[in-house]
Amino acid sequence: QVQLVESGGGLVQPGGSLRLSCAFSGSIFSIYAMGWYRQAPGKQRELVAAISSGGRTNYADSVKGRFTISRDNAKNTVYLQMNSLKPEDTAVYYCNVRGGDSWGQGTQVTVSS
Repeated sequence: QVQLVESGGGLVQPGGSLRLSCAFSGSIFSIYAMGWYRQAPGKQRELVAAISSGGRTNYADSVKGRFTISRDNAKNTVYLQMNSLKPEDTAVYYCNVRGGDSWGQGTQVTVSS
């Protein structure tokens, strides 16, 4: 089965930047569309960015122009570059294959002054 391990979260000031990484194993990474999701306390998990097997990207309106999703198929890794961070970006961030139903631990991102 697919296994995913997120890393790179932390505490950052508003306006700062952070890069999240997601290591994939257990299947053929290059054929999967991937997504980054986040869940804040009291809210449902939401998709914030997605990337197809061919590298086409889509973003939630709330992060357009600030976040960039990318993938390195040679390293079986997907990234989320987050710039101009806002307090409302605070959440646990998860990666998954699109349509995946099993979730890992995620990585905490806290944006606070």
